[in-house]
Amino acid sequence: MRADQLLVERGMAASRSQAVRLIAGGMRWFDGIKWRDVAKNKDDIPEDAQLELLDAAEARYVSRGGLKLEAALKHVGLDANGLKVLDVGQSTGGFTDCLLQAGALQVTGVDVGHGQLHPKLRVDTRVLCVEGLNARSLTPESLQEACEMVLSEHWEPPAVDDPEPEAPYSWMRGGGEVTDYDDSDDADDAEVEAHIAQATGKVNARPLDAEPAADAAPVRHKRKAGLDGLDTEPEFDLVTGDVSFISLTLILPAIVPLLQPDSHLLMLVKPQFELQPGQVGKGGIVRDESMYAVVEARLRECCAELDLDVLDWFDSAVAGGDGNREFFIFAKRAP
Repeated sequence: MRADQLLVERGMAASRSQAVRLIAGGMRWFDGIKWRDVAKNKDDIPEDAQLELLDAAEARYVSRGGLKLEAALKHVGLDANGLKVLDVGQSTGGFTDCLLQAGALQVTGVDVGHGQLHPKLRVDTRVLCVEGLNARSLTPESLQEACEMVLSEHWEPPAVDDPEPEAPYSWMRGGGEVTDYDDSDDADDAEVEAHIAQATGKVNARPLDAEPAADAAPVRHKRKAGLDGLDTEPEFDLVTGDVSFISLTLILPAIVPLLQPDSHLLMLVKPQFELQPGQVGKGGIVRDESMYAVVEARLRECCAELDLDVLDWFDSAVAGGDGNREFFIFAKRAP
């Protein structure tokens, strides 16, 4: 079996891309006599072979984003234990995985995409994954509503039948002779045909653009079993984030109101998405190092306008996968 595929099947790597990086860091297998180095991802290895990774750090989290955040938390001396966290740009869940392993109480993840979160995190009851939501347009109300929808069974109260009349067969009194039966409200043949057509799906119950009936029962949401303990209040002790193809200056105005006073923000900064196209080199790589100071100045100015006190600006300990230099910005919301 291919080396990268075997790592995934053994649970030693969360994905094929992670397996590739693990193999690059050093991997070998035992043939029963001696250890053999793995030179390429496609090297054929017996499925039952004993494996050894020379550098397993990459495998600690579901993606290498976890390593970036782990180093950043250590750099700023921030303890995530017991915190309620918002993870913006959750994606596969590297940051989320790191936060949970660091003791976070709950992580609410927001991502504009769908179906990216790693399966092991999707079933973790401490994780609330909100997909298809653009962080740029977040409000406390929209986030809470989206969270409640994720947690709900989309339950709608059943319709209540009309109460039965007190004496439904009173017209039959008098020995079976009809005395006071009034058929003026009975359906005619055309109405019966229309009802049959509707019941068999030949016509819609009502036009799609029709307003709901004034007396329609309100839709309520019942939570899925086992999720009663999750908190959907849009207030967080920490906001982390790793976003692409958008500037943080467009996202921060929406997420700062979700931070509690005196709480912290720790965001990964990708300079190629903070600059204008003419300031970024070929292949989307920022080659002019003077541009890094431009990015820092822009983000510091944005934070000041939002009453965020920037406590630190530093290089990510793990380089960007595309070769770009990345940074973290660490800030605190004013009390």
